[in-house]
Amino acid sequence: MKNYSFLLLIVMLSSFTTPKATITLSGKITNVENGTIWIKGESFEKEINLKPDGTFLEKLPIDYEGIYSIETSKNRMPIYFSKDSKMSLTADDSNFNATLKYTGKGSIENQYINKKLVITSEISFQDFKLNESDFLKKLQKTINSVKNLFQTTKFSDDSFKQKETLNLHYLEQRNILFYNRFNNKVSVDFPKYDEKMDLDIESDFLFSWEYQDIVMTKFYENIKGDGISFVSAKNAIPEIKALKSQSIKNRLILYSINDINIENTNYKNTYNEFISITNDPKIKESLTFNYNNANNFLAVQTGEPSPTFNYENQKGGKTSLESLKGKYIYIDVWATWCGPCIKEIPFLEKVEEQFQGKNILFVSISIDNSKDREKWSDFVSKKQMNGIQLLADKESDSKFVKEYNIQSIPRFILIDSNGNIVNANAPSPSDPKLVELLSSLQL
Repeated sequence: MKNYSFLLLIVMLSSFTTPKATITLSGKITNVENGTIWIKGESFEKEINLKPDGTFLEKLPIDYEGIYSIETSKNRMPIYFSKDSKMSLTADDSNFNATLKYTGKGSIENQYINKKLVITSEISFQDFKLNESDFLKKLQKTINSVKNLFQTTKFSDDSFKQKETLNLHYLEQRNILFYNRFNNKVSVDFPKYDEKMDLDIESDFLFSWEYQDIVMTKFYENIKGDGISFVSAKNAIPEIKALKSQSIKNRLILYSINDINIENTNYKNTYNEFISITNDPKIKESLTFNYNNANNFLAVQTGEPSPTFNYENQKGGKTSLESLKGKYIYIDVWATWCGPCIKEIPFLEKVEEQFQGKNILFVSISIDNSKDREKWSDFVSKKQMNGIQLLADKESDSKFVKEYNIQSIPRFILIDSNGNIVNANAPSPSDPKLVELLSSLQL
């Protein structure tokens, strides 16, 4: 009896660690800049180094049948794997979509995916701005074309065909959902999104990118989160736990990895919750990396000497932190491409005006790309931005930015007249707490 239990335990453990199948993928992809391609899926990633002529042959251990992606540094395409897949492909990376061809077991399904992608790409985000009638005409034309392709394709994989039948519904529902989101109000005659759709089906999530789009969009919509921030993550944790699909749980946590940062005052609890939910080692590694960064940031706090800088000044020459000693310094880390940063500029101008003549300097450090120096300088001039305007030397990789563990912008920092940190995560100009803080310093 004991021996039987031991053997049963071995079988159970092996079922968790052994992939469902090992498939063969070979081929030739020319004009790949770095000679590297990737196969990616849910909790799966394989880097493949091509031979000098672009050929490769790989055995891939897959944990599920469904949609993966094949990627180069310039292109990304869906690829379907079943447990019996044994395919070869050819492509030219300079014209990937048009030249991608498959042969072997599974090739029919993947050629179908490529042709379907050409059809569905006719609907762009710009089309969601069309009036209802024009949009529905275009959507119906697309759906009819895909259905015709589906009906005329002689699939070799019955499982794929069955799942793709439902996927045609997801394709339609995805576009109806997105049109509703892009337009605040639609008429009563506009097709209704299927609110009864089950958004917690593991197999569908692993098979359909359309279903994935619907699941992620509706999840954040349902928890009243407009985008992904630590506020929505906090609200989302109970909802994530309630899901049955582990792949959906993993994807939601993957999208919320950057919620583990110092700006989330509850980041430690969020980290522990996420770690307990996900079973993906790479996601856990990324969560832990951000968690350690946040902890390291806490070590650089009030009273500690600030990291230093010596950056190009828009008015000429360079300006260092050392040269500004003797005055308090309020630093705004921003970029011309950052919408929230730009919204803070008028508030910053009001604060600068309120504290004009006081013992404080206002320094704006842009992390714009160095090749966009002229764009940055023109922006500063056009907006007539006051204060000291600096351009970081290595964008977000600049030493000052990295030492403050700045994960998102805008970011505001207050330093005292001796170069020590007063607040490494100071209130924004639009926050009334900033004026309270500066007034308390008796500048």
